[in-house]
Amino acid sequence: MADSSFDIVSKIDRQEVDNALNQAAKEIATRFDFRNVDAGIRWTGESIEVQANSEERANAVLDVFKDKLVKRKISLKSIDAGEPKASGKLYKLTVGLKEGISQEDAKKIGKIIRDEGPKGVRAQIQGDELRVTSKKKDELQSVIALLKGKDLDVALQFTNYR
Repeated sequence: MADSSFDIVSKIDRQEVDNALNQAAKEIATRFDFRNVDAGIRWTGESIEVQANSEERANAVLDVFKDKLVKRKISLKSIDAGEPKASGKLYKLTVGLKEGISQEDAKKIGKIIRDEGPKGVRAQIQGDELRVTSKKKDELQSVIALLKGKDLDVALQFTNYR
């Protein structure tokens, strides 16, 4: 019988992020506490820029955006928010999106699977994802449960389960 397998990936649904950003922009435009503070949020290439007239307001705009991401089931581990920096009269904050599993994180995940997972399970690093294989599907499900229980620095999705 052939081995069963699944892939561990870290991807972001760009459309959902865009929807969250549009919802946050609408809320910021209509909320009373954001009136006359030049608050805004928008795409700048591959990253997102948040702006307001004070550090606190910039962080509040970021909180609104994070709230919208959570409602759209996007992990906050997949965003990388910087600190607000003064830029003329405004404070700007850049939010990057993290996709893919770095080699370092992939090795960490592989070690967790080897050390704490079932004995018949193997993990291979394939670029920015991991392929986990085993003879038994039950072992693969226990690996998924194990990784969901760990607090890793990466947002993980489990795909191609066969």
